[in-house]
Amino acid sequence: MPSQLVGCFLVAMDLIRDPNFNHSVVLTLEHDEQEGAVGLVVNRETDLTLAKLYESLDMKWDGALATCVGWGGPVAPETGWVLLGDEAATGLDVTTLRPGLSWSRSQDALRRAAASPTLPSRVCLGYAGWTAGQLEREIAMGGWLVAPAEAALVFEPDIGRIWEGALRLLGIDPATLIPAPAPGVN
Repeated sequence: MPSQLVGCFLVAMDLIRDPNFNHSVVLTLEHDEQEGAVGLVVNRETDLTLAKLYESLDMKWDGALATCVGWGGPVAPETGWVLLGDEAATGLDVTTLRPGLSWSRSQDALRRAAASPTLPSRVCLGYAGWTAGQLEREIAMGGWLVAPAEAALVFEPDIGRIWEGALRLLGIDPATLIPAPAPGVN
């Protein structure tokens, strides 16, 4: 039975003290109680442009030259991941998370994203990972809120709007959140 966390957003709350995840939104790709979880941060970018990444792979990027590669997380930053909308995923070997949202690590997906930059896609380097039980504990402690993922937010061009948008999916106005105290503060 597939995990209910796969294809969801994990919305970081102040209780997550790791600066890698400050106000992050993670799209869960895999989750298994024995193996742990894998996800991609969808609201952070690297300093590397897609044009430079594709050039290093002997491929041509046909989109805007200033478009940056997404920062998927701190684990294995040399690994590439491609998130794709339905039209971009057509005919490719992908894992579908929900309608309008799939992922792949294939060269074909990378080529499709490069050749069709107007189709919804996001290329990321690295990923976020949790050991067995770790994510469940962090959710139970209030570090992450779980929201249904929406493709429109994953492919939102203004990544600064994604965290707030994910909270709003849960009916939460970000302005009403009270910051958690720093560790050791009563």
